[in-house]
Order: sequence, then structure tokens, then C-alpha cells
Amino acid sequence: MERLITIKSLEDMAHTELAKVWRELHEEEPPRRMSAVLLRRILAHETQVLLHGALPQRDVQRLKKLVSDTCRPAAQGFAAGGRLIREWNGETHTVEVLEKGFVWRGRTYRSLSAIAEAITGVRWSGPRFFGLKSPKQ
Repeated sequence: MERLITIKSLEDMAHTELAKVWRELHEEEPPRRMSAVLLRRILAHETQVLLHGALPQRDVQRLKKLVSDTCRPAAQGFAAGGRLIREWNGETHTVEVLEKGFVWRGRTYRSLSAIAEAITGVRWSGPRFFGLKSPKQ
């Protein structure tokens, strides 16, 4: 990379600027239709790896094992890396979608229903709680 990119500098870049950084780093065009948000996240991660190094392989393997042992595949229609946001009792809750499961408040859950129950204290349909299904579905 010709110039030093900081994670902070990525925050204010438009899609065209992010694509230029991608081309400098990868020597190819970014994937078609990749949003600025996703480009920014990937470039921030890659910048961090360049500056500080990647996780040791043993840690990567351990994380993969932990996820594969405790979670089932995310429901059909959820894209890994996506986020679900729900406001409940004045508090905003953000859930990240993994290939297998979901993360809320740093903890991995097998289902959205488990997260909905943790948030509300009562049993809920997770997809319904997060507005992915109407009551009639």
C-alpha cells in the first residue's frame, strides 16, 4: 500500500475512496455491489492486521471449534456478517449474524429466540421479536 491508511481515516471515506484503497491493497476491483459499510469493515480489519499482525493460528482454530461445537447454522435468509437491531424498553440491542448462530453482547447464541428471551425475560419467537415475521406468518 502506497500510503498509510488508518482505521480512523476509513470512517469518513465515501464508497469511491474505499474502492480506491481496496484496489491499492488487493490490486483488483472490490467485489461488485459491496456496500461502503462492508468495504470499510474489511479494510479496517486488514489495516489492523497489517499494523499489529493476525491472530495466532491456534487461536483461530480454537474460535472455529468453539463456534462449530455450540451453534447450528443461521436460519435461511440470514447473511453472515449481517446485523439485526431492535429497540426494547428504551435500549437498542444489536445482534450480529454468524455462519452458525448469533452474537449478542459478546455471547454466542444458537437462535434468535434465545436472544429474544434473554432480552425480554419471556419466551418469544426470535424472528418475530426482531421484526422478520409478522404476527400472521
